Amino acid sequence: MSGDITGTPPGGTPNDATVPYSARIWNHWLGGKENHPVDRRVGDRVAELYPDIVNAARASRHFLRRSIRYLAADAGIRQFLDVGTGLPAVDNTHEIAQRVAPETRVVYVDNDPLVLAHARALLTGSPQGATAYVDADLRDPDRVLDAAARTLDLTRPVALVLNGVMGHIADDDRARAVVGRLLEPLPAGSHLSLSDGTDGAHVAGHAEAMRLYKDSGAVPYHLRTPERVAAFFDGLDLVEPGVVRYHLWRPDPGPFTGPDIDGHCGVARKP
Repeated sequence: MSGDITGTPPGGTPNDATVPYSARIWNHWLGGKENHPVDRRVGDRVAELYPDIVNAARASRHFLRRSIRYLAADAGIRQFLDVGTGLPAVDNTHEIAQRVAPETRVVYVDNDPLVLAHARALLTGSPQGATAYVDADLRDPDRVLDAAARTLDLTRPVALVLNGVMGHIADDDRARAVVGRLLEPLPAGSHLSLSDGTDGAHVAGHAEAMRLYKDSGAVPYHLRTPERVAAFFDGLDLVEPGVVRYHLWRPDPGPFTGPDIDGHCGVARKP
């Protein structure tokens, strides 16, 4: 849920302060300031029912940081395609990657006008590299690729970053087809970094929290089992430790160690 790639929520616009908005709710959970009282009310009510939602949001963000650092420092990736970026937060993809290699080129993709406006205003890259912002929808991978090719050289390895966005596509076959199409033109040595919330039906309050989120007017988000998340990596070479809970992927010291954080992630290389 980090990026509201589906655009305007039912009953409101991105700048409508009377209707909860997915990207702003997520921003609130991450401790950001780009949200309104209506977003905070819904976010806080969801967190009352399912307290680990805040830890899950933040643990997902910590995974993003670690995976980008790994891709830039260890895998030598110098091009990133971050789809469904969400509202700017601390340590965004280009900041982490360009800290390792200033010449890195990063393309952010979202079709949320609120996200794009804030990104263009707040996120500036290094003078040696490039940072671009594309108005496109995850569900139109050809448009995403065409736009990304204006900044990235798609004949050289690219890291495709899909952090908390695949739940916006409910159908598994369609979701896997989108990921496959985005990876198809990328050469060997490219990587996929993907994370998503997983179905925490075993956790008290989870189902009621998800119902409240959906009924609030925020864009619905469809959770998958860990096995269904792992299927996005079929045909790729998983980087150790494979597809695991957020806090278990090459962890740094930190607070997100609880076993009930419902989210899985992984990084894999295209052979």
